[in-house]
Amino acid sequence: MDTLRTMSEQSVVDEVAADDVRSGRRLALDVHAAVRAMILSGELPAGAPILQAALARRLGVSRTPMREAFRLLQEEGLIENKPDQRAVVRAIDPGELDAVYTSRVMLEAVAVSISVRSATPELVARLDEALALMRRLATEDDIERWQQAHRAFHQLTTEGVPTLHDSICALGERAERFLRLAQLGHPGASSRWDTDHEVLVRAFRLRDHDLAVRTIAQHLARTAFTAMADIAPERDATATRAALNLLLPRG
Repeated sequence: MDTLRTMSEQSVVDEVAADDVRSGRRLALDVHAAVRAMILSGELPAGAPILQAALARRLGVSRTPMREAFRLLQEEGLIENKPDQRAVVRAIDPGELDAVYTSRVMLEAVAVSISVRSATPELVARLDEALALMRRLATEDDIERWQQAHRAFHQLTTEGVPTLHDSICALGERAERFLRLAQLGHPGASSRWDTDHEVLVRAFRLRDHDLAVRTIAQHLARTAFTAMADIAPERDATATRAALNLLLPRG
């Protein structure tokens, strides 16, 4: 009986600890969103130093969620640490975003069009597992591990084309800061991305070439358009849109 009670008490302690972790993560995400808005609005302009202590006081939070928020901002590419350990707002090049996603749309569409024709049940099972993992991590607000699972999912869709795979992976790494911009700045976009991933798995299961190419092209372009709307709302991702229209002509 004592053993059962001890196990029950430990379970309660573990559950409370998990709730505390989730609450702390949620607060860090809220702080991140607030500072992110200051950067994108120009309230904190490019090159401006930003101090964790001062911002923590301004937002009425402790240094712990502020440190986590700074880590996320740095991974997005919105801030960078200088040699003297000061963080400064980093300029974002809309042209780089457009160029990276133009390349991704074209290369991944080609790779997927080849891979999907010979998709095996084993590959589809791995895609299913990757999608299930992404969904679980999304419910836990575990952004870092979700990013890793997301990267692995996309790599699965092109691993059957080794001549393009390495180039696509390199582009994916360059694109991650822009994905973070779209992901963290527009939480509602995650549900649409989840639908895209689900449709892509179905296309591989059915070996449906047209569905797979259309889904991957629209999926990548949507990320570019979402991120561009934040960093340069006066501009369009013109090259990315041209690549999308080339692959999926209207009419």
